[in-house]
Amino acid sequence: MVLGISADTPGAQKKFKEKYDLPYTLLADTNKEVVKKFGVLKEKNMYGKKVMGIARTTFLIGPDGKIAHIFENVKPDGHAEQVLALARDAAKT
Repeated sequence: MVLGISADTPGAQKKFKEKYDLPYTLLADTNKEVVKKFGVLKEKNMYGKKVMGIARTTFLIGPDGKIAHIFENVKPDGHAEQVLALARDAAKT
């Protein structure tokens, strides 16, 4: 199962999902409760100013509900294939 989560509103997520034809569920964390619990709310530089923002991160969670791997500073290009390969390898063991 793949879930996406961001601090965007459900309406903004719906537009994003439609624009990129995403086949998975997006969850809204507008209060940033989940991102804080996962430790991905970080200080970032935006146009020379320090701001708090969500660090793009992927968590691969195993069938036991435990985090099996964390991908930090994710870049979209090729990332899905990287996660899928790791998940397939983990399923073989």
